Amino acid sequence: MNATRAQLDATRWHLQHGPIDLIIGADGEAAAVRDAHEACWLRFTGVLSELVAELPGLRRAVQHDAVRRPCEGPVANRMWDACYPHRARYITPMAAVAGSVADELIGAFARLGVARAFINNGGDIALYLSAGQQYRIGVFTDLAQFDGARLAGGVPLDANLTLDAASPVRGVATSGWRGRSFSLGIADSVTVLARSAAAADAAATMIANAVDLKHSDIVRQPASALKDDSDLGDLLVTVDVPPLPQPLIDFALSRGVQEAARLHEQGLIEGAALFLQRSVRVVGMAGPHAAAPAAGGGLRLTRDAHYPTEAPCSKYAAC
Repeated sequence: MNATRAQLDATRWHLQHGPIDLIIGADGEAAAVRDAHEACWLRFTGVLSELVAELPGLRRAVQHDAVRRPCEGPVANRMWDACYPHRARYITPMAAVAGSVADELIGAFARLGVARAFINNGGDIALYLSAGQQYRIGVFTDLAQFDGARLAGGVPLDANLTLDAASPVRGVATSGWRGRSFSLGIADSVTVLARSAAAADAAATMIANAVDLKHSDIVRQPASALKDDSDLGDLLVTVDVPPLPQPLIDFALSRGVQEAARLHEQGLIEGAALFLQRSVRVVGMAGPHAAAPAAGGGLRLTRDAHYPTEAPCSKYAAC
């Protein structure tokens, strides 16, 4: 199994190695962008083997009394560091693997001549923005129905986040029971903005877990029964959520908002948007239902007018 890459257009590449699947884009001076892509590729080819070598330790929960990293490689250390603040509850460094890989590779683009760059690792995004640059992060409501042709055809986004260099945000991540990873909660998705993709990745996991309630019709199964090597072991993960009455949706979201507000107050995240069955709550961002003023500048949440408000979110594309 070898790493592969394919150029998608003048500014974007697709890199893939085992489970790591990236879309990478950059703008700027042609020579600088070319060199950055090459440096990124060279670093990418060694990432998977480094993680595999440390996989047993990365699947173990971060201990509450841990005083030093048990990891060796830079990506593994980044994963552990991102999860360490959440160690009072069950979390393993794997909760931050996608964001940590994106963070590791975005460094190749932090050079003179590159105006902006993104690394999208399955929806967890690391950004590089030089002065005056920005990205719009597009939001699609239903991951199961996402089709790249939809974006290419100019169909309006369900919602979008605009991030510019004045904002401290350099990482965007999403988690929820409908996503590619298991969740202990019932959120359709939780989107987190943070100063790194790794920090956003870990926090999104914890906030999505917190959006929860007890209901006899919610279907849960042991993670180990769904994937024998899951880092969640026999913990019950959500596999189906029935339509819920609005009071229960509000209750579940309120629990997630409490967790998001706590992490925001601690400076671990810059903002979060929580989505459950066409209802949304926002913490730390300017926008509908905002629970706190925007942190820093250049950050706003908007929706396209033709979609209903309170639309859930589960897929992103930088543009």
